[in-house]
Parts: sequence; C-alpha cells; structure tokens
Amino acid sequence: MAGQPVFLSEDVVSRLLRYEDLIPRLEVALGKFSLRDSSQLVQPVRSLMPIQDHNGFLVLMPAYMAYDGILCTKILTSYKRKSVFNLPSTQATVLLLDPEYGNVSAVMGGLKITHKRTAAMSAISAKLLNPAQSDILCILGSGHQAFSHYEVFMQLFSFKEVRVWSRRMEMAKRFAASIQGPVKVCSSVKEAADGADIIITVTKSSEPVLFWEWVKPGAHVAAVGACRPDWRELDDVLMKNAVIYVDSREGAAAESGDIILSGAEVFAEIGDVINGTSPAHREKTTVFKSLGMGIQDAVSAKLVFDKWKSNQ
Repeated sequence: MAGQPVFLSEDVVSRLLRYEDLIPRLEVALGKFSLRDSSQLVQPVRSLMPIQDHNGFLVLMPAYMAYDGILCTKILTSYKRKSVFNLPSTQATVLLLDPEYGNVSAVMGGLKITHKRTAAMSAISAKLLNPAQSDILCILGSGHQAFSHYEVFMQLFSFKEVRVWSRRMEMAKRFAASIQGPVKVCSSVKEAADGADIIITVTKSSEPVLFWEWVKPGAHVAAVGACRPDWRELDDVLMKNAVIYVDSREGAAAESGDIILSGAEVFAEIGDVINGTSPAHREKTTVFKSLGMGIQDAVSAKLVFDKWKSNQ
C-alpha cells in the first residue's frame, strides 16, 4: 500500500533545487525530447483553459519520462490582478506520481521550480549560443524571473557589467538594491541593450519592447516573458534576422506570439544542438524563445524529491 503523499513547501524546494544539479539533468531531458522517442518520453503541449470571469487561466503541464521513471504534472494559474491583492498573479503546484501504480508521491510548491528551471533553460541556451566574449548582461524586467536569471547567470558566467530595465523605475532600483553585486539601472530598453552580449527578456509585455536596431550583432537573446500567441517581447525584424532556437517546436507553434505573429522560422530546438544534429550559430545573432515544458518541471520535481528522501 502506498503511503500518503509528502508535501514539500516552496522553502524546501528552494533549498534543495540547485542549479549545478539541475542543469545537467535538464540537458539530458532536452536531448531525449528532441529525439521524439515516445517509448522514452511523452510530453503533450500544455493545455490552457481560460477563466474569463476572473481574467485568468488554468494551465496543465504533464510529462512521462520512462527512461528515468518520472510521471509528473504541474498545475498553474495566472491572473491579471490589481495591485491591491495580496495573492501573487501566478501560483503553481507540482504533483509527482509513481509511474507504476499511479499514486501521488509528492505535492510540492511549483513557483520555485518554475523560476529556477526557466532560468536554468536560459543559461543552457547561453552556454550553447552566447558569443565567445560575453562582458555585458542585460535583464529587461525586474520580477521573480529577473532574480532567478541573475542568480544562475552570475553563477555560470563572468560579466564586467550587468544592466537592468523595468517599466517602473522604482522596481528596477529595488531589484538592484536587493541583490549582491553592482547593477546599472537603465532608464530605457535602448540604453540597457546597447552593446550587451546577452539580453534576457522577462517582462509581462504584450507588445515588443526589444528592437533589432538596439541589439548588438552576434548577441544572444533569451526571450522568456511572452508565452501566449498574442503576446510579444521582440519586434519582427529581430525575429526574422536572428537565428531562432526553441525548447519545443510544437509549443512554439502553438503558444509563442513572437514566432506566430512575426512569421519567423524556427531553426532548431535546443535539444537538437545538445544532440549535435543542429549547429550552434554562436557567430550570429541568436534568439532562444523559451516557453517552458512539462519535462523541465518533472526533472526538477524528481531532483527535489530524491534529495528530500536522502535527507530523511
């Protein structure tokens, strides 16, 4: 008889989920995903249900990774809330199941998993695609994803300068004041992006905020924020002139407004680069359009659960 599922809070997840453990596991999963072997890995495009009366939506992200014995799904809600609400606009819970019997093994907070695995994915893209000399990091946005991205990028790379921009200057200043290390707060996207080697976009924008003429030739852009078919962060010229990489072709075709609305062609999945079936065009301007996948949550949840068990 299976026991009761354990509950692991966001604090526990944050403590146990470390980038040095997570990144190599994600790279293995991405490579296997791009092989499209359904006997080893199954991940449908996430399903989304609008909650129109309350200006939100519900997202389900299941994944089954037979090669590693992982069955998992994330349940996520996202709302456009007024600032007077105390609840966060996005909430998430991850369920880890026993693939043999189907019972729930663990219920865990999903926000830290989302933040960390998303930042880890951007870091993987930068490892593969960034210019040989990367001195300037630019972060557009100042929310939770900005913090997680700063954390992993400063852990993996050495930058001479870090810049941040946010629509609200006070939020950018708050971000800069709350982290260790010097950060330049910029008053415009153009100022922040000028000459940057790696640009991370983690905004809530539904219209382009980053334009081709502001991007240094050969720079790498990790575009994270726009995850709906009618949302944008990057302009058409940037999308059409850069070499576009994605985490999932199916996900990008269904969900990425940057790709759908610009008509840009996807060059390859990150997993193709890991597998050696597509080249990493480090000498060109590249964009990694990140949408997030169930396998990323699954790998993260299994890692957290295994570490928790080993500590018991």
